[in-house]
Amino acid sequence: MPKVRVSVVIDAPPKVVWRVVEDIAGHVDWMADAVAIRFITDQRSGVGTTFDCDTQIGPFRTVDRMEVTEWRPGRAMGVTHRGLVTGRGRFTLTRAGRGRTRFTWREALDFPLWFGGPVGALVAQPVFRRVWRRNLVRLKAQVEGG
Repeated sequence: MPKVRVSVVIDAPPKVVWRVVEDIAGHVDWMADAVAIRFITDQRSGVGTTFDCDTQIGPFRTVDRMEVTEWRPGRAMGVTHRGLVTGRGRFTLTRAGRGRTRFTWREALDFPLWFGGPVGALVAQPVFRRVWRRNLVRLKAQVEGG
């Protein structure tokens, strides 16, 4: 299961960054690959929240069913996702000096055999890393821009 990790330092304290990140529906505002989010549960936050995310990277489109598996306000959010690619993801927020936050995004991904399996995952890894780094630049701009 290949792993991808990206991070950014944001000039805002964790509680301010969390206010943006906890708004799952708002992830489409800073995740370029997240086209739309539709909640499956009435719940919109916390463990058990389930939603479908229309995802697009280049010409590839998929719908990922995601479920929140970890919810630690101001500190961490974890999800499992099933779709073309399955796996687990986790955002962590840690203090990075006075009034700053290191936001880290980790994903462990599985590709189906018909989509290249482990080889497809290794080939896709740098693409995901590049897209997610760009997403974190957008998150940073959104948080710091107020």
